[in-house]
Amino acid sequence: MNVATKLSVPDHVPAELVHEFDIYEDAGIRRDLHRQYSRILEEAPGIFYTPNNGGHWMVTRYDTISAVVMDTTHFSTEHSQIPKVPNPPRFIPLNYDPPENMPYRKLLMPFFSPKAVKAMDEQIEYHANRIVDQVKDRGHCEFLSEVAAPFPVTVFMILMGLPLERFDDFRHMVDDFFNAQGTDRLEGITAAMNAEIMAIINARRAEPKEDLVSYLVNAEMDGRPLTEYELLNICFLLVLGGLDTVTNMLTFTTHRLAQEPEIQKRLIADPSLVDAATEEGLRLFGVVNVPRVVKKDVDLLGAPFRVGDMVLCTLPLAGWDNQKNDNPAVFDLDRKERHLLTFSTGAHLCLGHFLARTELRKMYRVWMEKIGEFRLAPDAQFHYRGGTVMALDRLDLVWDVKG
Repeated sequence: MNVATKLSVPDHVPAELVHEFDIYEDAGIRRDLHRQYSRILEEAPGIFYTPNNGGHWMVTRYDTISAVVMDTTHFSTEHSQIPKVPNPPRFIPLNYDPPENMPYRKLLMPFFSPKAVKAMDEQIEYHANRIVDQVKDRGHCEFLSEVAAPFPVTVFMILMGLPLERFDDFRHMVDDFFNAQGTDRLEGITAAMNAEIMAIINARRAEPKEDLVSYLVNAEMDGRPLTEYELLNICFLLVLGGLDTVTNMLTFTTHRLAQEPEIQKRLIADPSLVDAATEEGLRLFGVVNVPRVVKKDVDLLGAPFRVGDMVLCTLPLAGWDNQKNDNPAVFDLDRKERHLLTFSTGAHLCLGHFLARTELRKMYRVWMEKIGEFRLAPDAQFHYRGGTVMALDRLDLVWDVKG
């Protein structure tokens, strides 16, 4: 256990539950994010308190993560920033506890249901093929910027009604937002994003189209239209989720597959295995850690959570928990059972999980069919973003162009 000063740890936290870990700057996660992140499963208690970043609890095992995210009596989603910030943004419905979040989820579900996602299948297929076709004959690409970002981000921008000619602008804004977590730059970046999103909302008020923003502008909830505050904070959350998370999961999994030639051979020979590869990638390479704030004192497995404490539920580590998944570090297409919390669970299950799975399956299938076997570029270097939404900032790949 690392030693933390008494001044940085609240009196109610037992010394044996203190373990220093910086979710933004830990040296290990800067080198190999998920594998290094998982080391805390061995080095630290399943629930521990780190004095870094204002001090917060970390919950790292599948069962305890489930218990915390399902317990809306003691743990609230009201704060989503670590360290805490004054006047935090309240993204809707993410930062609302049940039952307050449920009408908003019901309002959004028609765009993210299995039926709605199935109706998008042809469009998703088209963009997957179009984007892979742009790189397949080169024999190399920077996967993040040329494939992993353009594919799901384009699909989501069309769904929302964001102007595609501003693809780079929106991607940079979202990157800046997540890179600013835990810094004093966050407030200014948030204000700039609010202005951009509000401009889109106002444009749809003036000229509605067949997209999600237009739907929200004209929607009613409980017999009333949404307020400007509600519209802005719903759209802000959608932009953050839709323009970053699938891109990151796709990049991490492809990075791993590039080092697994035997798995690649199996996927090429039997495309039906793509479904298993998708789920295994989701188990190993979740990207979202969800904060909670304690709203009512509770003791859990010997850990005394007290009102006002911040808690980070490390959803990606649920899939690395050897108490739930045998040999969790192994990418196993034949795994009989997979236990993961990548999309959370309960009242805050990710609304976009059907769409995310569809996009991931589609891209892996098209990529393996058109590219074939691929590998990391010899000079590839990797830089990772930690925090609450994690990312790999670059992925250089090479392959032999099919004759």
